[in-house]
Amino acid sequence: MPAAARKTVVVIGAGPGLGMSIAHRFGREGYAVALVSRSDARHAGYVASLAEAGVEAAAFVADVRDRGQAAAALDAIGERFGAIDVLYYGPGATTLDAAPAPITSITSGDVQEAMGLVYPAVDLVGRVLPGMVERGEGGLLFAGGLSAVVPMPALGGLAVSSAALRNYSLTLNTALAGQGVYAGSLIIGGLVERGTSTRTWSPSPSGSGTWASGPSTRT
Repeated sequence: MPAAARKTVVVIGAGPGLGMSIAHRFGREGYAVALVSRSDARHAGYVASLAEAGVEAAAFVADVRDRGQAAAALDAIGERFGAIDVLYYGPGATTLDAAPAPITSITSGDVQEAMGLVYPAVDLVGRVLPGMVERGEGGLLFAGGLSAVVPMPALGGLAVSSAALRNYSLTLNTALAGQGVYAGSLIIGGLVERGTSTRTWSPSPSGSGTWASGPSTRT
């Protein structure tokens, strides 16, 4: 694709499962791909995989919970690719060593900790949205878990943060109506194949469930 026509997607939370699936999907549509994750341990393989598919890509290291690192990554991406056309936000939650407190037992501290991956989304949007609005086109996509739309009391603060991120995207989309910029949620209600190994949640229809070790899942 000619450089003038090429668009760029930033994949926040580049992992072997959902993150790379998003990267390849946009790559097939002609997008250049900027991958962002906390570690560069797998970056070479990710970039090589995309290159084999004919996708221009580069990888960047940043923990989005660190504002300085997140800002530096976006600056570096801008220098490498130019304007950011789509921002995909899907960083995985920190691995849980134990099941969270249920909703009837949580404290404000539990909620604040769970919201730790929601606040960076707002900061990142604040940096890329003005350019999208000025150009009159762009996309903001936020990955979330089933607890964003289905009550799951056992997830406690995680359910609060998941719902908050979804509501943020819906409200953004309403505010951006008519400006050429779309904001939306990608709700994942099951196991993510090839995902990073973490402590995972297996829900039941009643909102209860069990925790086990295995591939990553969205809560």
